[in-house]
Amino acid sequence: MTAPDAARRRVLLVTHTGRADAVTLAREVAQDLCDAGIVVCAETEEAVALVPCGVVTVDAQHAADGCELVVVLGGDGTILRGAELARPYDVPLLGVNLGHVGFLAEAEVEEVSRVVRAVVDRSWTVEERTTLDVLVTLDGTTIARTWALNEASVEKASRERMLEVLVEVDERPLSRWGCDGVVVATPTGSTAYAFSAGGPVVWPEVEALLVVPISAHALFARPLVVSPSSRIAVEVLSVDVGGVLWCDGRRLVELPPGARVEVTRHAIPVRLARVQAAPFTDRLVAKFGLPVAGWRGTRRGAHDGRRP
Repeated sequence: MTAPDAARRRVLLVTHTGRADAVTLAREVAQDLCDAGIVVCAETEEAVALVPCGVVTVDAQHAADGCELVVVLGGDGTILRGAELARPYDVPLLGVNLGHVGFLAEAEVEEVSRVVRAVVDRSWTVEERTTLDVLVTLDGTTIARTWALNEASVEKASRERMLEVLVEVDERPLSRWGCDGVVVATPTGSTAYAFSAGGPVVWPEVEALLVVPISAHALFARPLVVSPSSRIAVEVLSVDVGGVLWCDGRRLVELPPGARVEVTRHAIPVRLARVQAAPFTDRLVAKFGLPVAGWRGTRRGAHDGRRP
């Protein structure tokens, strides 16, 4: 395909091509955006699936370069993939949920026409989300460096053996645990793996980091909420058993015995595009189907259209 005019608006479309419903919806979205004069870009495999909508094929490594927005159609896994493409170029990410819970998504599938209209009209706002800088060392030598939007989880590599770790906060030892693992999460990730491990739900605008042990055999093994400027370290103490590090469930690093994982707040956030002003409380109620029948609220709350 020929290169698009640089002066025209460009949007990167990210789709779960393994799902027929996602491909069908992506074709509709791509066609609507193209009809509005917007250049729609997609990685090679996805661009092929979206023919004949006039989608421009782009290289995966630089897919979001020159784009004003990344639109993702899929579940949280697909949205996390979109974040990997958007973040290096400081491009906002707008997700339409085709999965189950979809906390990272801005809209549900039935709202896709409204999303397209918002993209065409540029009627979105941007919300920055904290990310994690993750450094892995062994005997002082760096063996890996990566990042995460939701969480960095240090986990045991085999089912039959616990992982012995020592957790450190701000360069001071906190506790030693025999456990299945430790999750270090952002507020965004508090509703993901950290939530499943028993951690608290943290509102996205709260500046903090979470430390959540997984099945720890220890008297003190409670979830912790620490300063966003804290430096968290997890050392693998086992001498003959290593572990694994997962970042957002997408990037894997093997941890040999003695490895040290240091987690801090990253300087580069992920930018999420918002097309509606629903408060996080409403999102929480909707995503988890929480029971709110009988709520009366304040006089204002009962009459402003926000009553569940």
